[in-house]
Amino acid sequence: MGPARTNWFWQRLLVFSCYCAQAIANGPCKNSPTSRRCWGEYNITTDYSVVTPDTGVTREYWLAAQNLTLAPDGYERQVLVFNGSLPGPTIEADWGDTVVVHVTNQLTDNGTTVHWHGIRQQNSNPSDGVPGVTQCPIAPGDSMTYRFRAQQYGTAWYHGHFSMQMADGLYGPIVIHGPASADYDVDLGPVFVSDWYHQSAFITWRQKTMYGGFPARTNANAENGLFNSTNNYPCDDSDDPACLGTGKRSETTVTKGKRYRMRLIDSSLDGWMRVSIDNHKLIVIAADLVPIVPYVTDNVVITSGQRYDIIFEADQDVGNYWMRTEYQSVCNMLDIDRNDIRGILHYEGAEPDEEPTSEKWPILPACGDEPYDKLVPYVAKDVDVADTQEDLGIGWFYEKDLVFHWAINTKPLTIDWSHPTDLLAAQHAVEYPEETNVYNISGNQWTYWVIQDVGFVDAFHPFHLHGHDFHILAQGRGLYNPTTVKLNRKNPPRRDTATMAGSGYLVIGFETDNPGSWLMHCHIAWHTSQSLALQFVERESEIPALMDMEKFQDTCDKWDKYAKGAAHEQDDSGI
Repeated sequence: MGPARTNWFWQRLLVFSCYCAQAIANGPCKNSPTSRRCWGEYNITTDYSVVTPDTGVTREYWLAAQNLTLAPDGYERQVLVFNGSLPGPTIEADWGDTVVVHVTNQLTDNGTTVHWHGIRQQNSNPSDGVPGVTQCPIAPGDSMTYRFRAQQYGTAWYHGHFSMQMADGLYGPIVIHGPASADYDVDLGPVFVSDWYHQSAFITWRQKTMYGGFPARTNANAENGLFNSTNNYPCDDSDDPACLGTGKRSETTVTKGKRYRMRLIDSSLDGWMRVSIDNHKLIVIAADLVPIVPYVTDNVVITSGQRYDIIFEADQDVGNYWMRTEYQSVCNMLDIDRNDIRGILHYEGAEPDEEPTSEKWPILPACGDEPYDKLVPYVAKDVDVADTQEDLGIGWFYEKDLVFHWAINTKPLTIDWSHPTDLLAAQHAVEYPEETNVYNISGNQWTYWVIQDVGFVDAFHPFHLHGHDFHILAQGRGLYNPTTVKLNRKNPPRRDTATMAGSGYLVIGFETDNPGSWLMHCHIAWHTSQSLALQFVERESEIPALMDMEKFQDTCDKWDKYAKGAAHEQDDSGI
């Protein structure tokens, strides 16, 4: 099928999709390959922010954080993983289910917590999994149970939130099944894309990134990248005993004529990626956990913390095609030693061992997010005028010993693992320590936040907000000027992770309808450790009622006992 024919197919599919959505709006129907918009008594038009199916089902999982030696690209190194694998096991549930996860810390010399990235945690803030914010760390040998409701549906993920553990492999996918905004035959499940370093992030932190990289130290560049958590790395000319040469490309087998859903998750430590499949158009149906009006593209740009659900049709000649993840070296003076991050799309009937010869789409390098006007939420929600608005200037500074910090309104964040913000709220703290960078926000209001780069180094930052999907009211380069930049309140894009452009701005708004202590931070792991974060303490008086104080204090007591003789002291922001 040629490009013109392919475009015609997708245009007709989108028209048919809109027709089907209207057809199912008036009654229950079954979710199937030709009716993905259905979900029993609910469908893709249901406002999931106010309606959650009452399934009465509890999904229970057990996770163990472990030290391990793995070689996902053929280069052996120490990693941190859940349940012995990279990534950890998939946590699956249906929209409306209750999810219970028992986490045991089997790490040798680290505390840990688990954050459920994208899960809103409505009235379950103590399960958000941030050390020094919603809990004390889980000490080695200890366990903790997290519980939350699957009030949204789509693709999310979980990861360690204790310092740089995510960057060393401590993460896994979450799939919440529900309706979708376009039809497909087969769900291929989650596919992680990421940069990949050949030594622990904790070592690189001490050597380079604690000092901000250039000019105080050389920049930290990843040696390789992973597509679907694997890749190869050339070892033929290496005498490094860790270079095993056992890496391989990920292979995905498809049947000609069928449509496939792929759930992309970016678990990168740093940077932006462009993902594409040679000769195959992509239809994007969700951004983070927000279903969107489908649009067609030949690639998506994605950064750490973000997710895109895409559909493609196996409509080409039977053969093998490259699936590409291209690291964007034009961003933040970043680079990667080997920008050859590929997987293989294999058609049934094609030669199994034949390497693809397909050519990539003509894609220009870029930073940032997918086009603003393409990210149209399927369930339309307008934004009220602001009850409060505040500016957040993103800058940086060096300490006298050349330790580097990012700062928000000149303030870096450093948390105290033994005195979480939720605990201070329960103890009715008059004020919070200045270094914890807390902003108190009242309930039942619309609050706007103007995030502006004032650092003069043209640095892009993907900001992630816990506890909410935010509305992107404006996003662009240059200084935000309210007289020249019009805020979009008419069903603007909404998601939980979005990029502030270098020398630019990001204006977000959200309703204060979820009590708790919520972190907002840059999702580049180096920047998070370099203190680029703040906390929203929302509806403070309602937080104690959410806490099981006996269990909360027990976790803290065990942590305090362990911390007295811990092998490593805190040397970053702590999150």
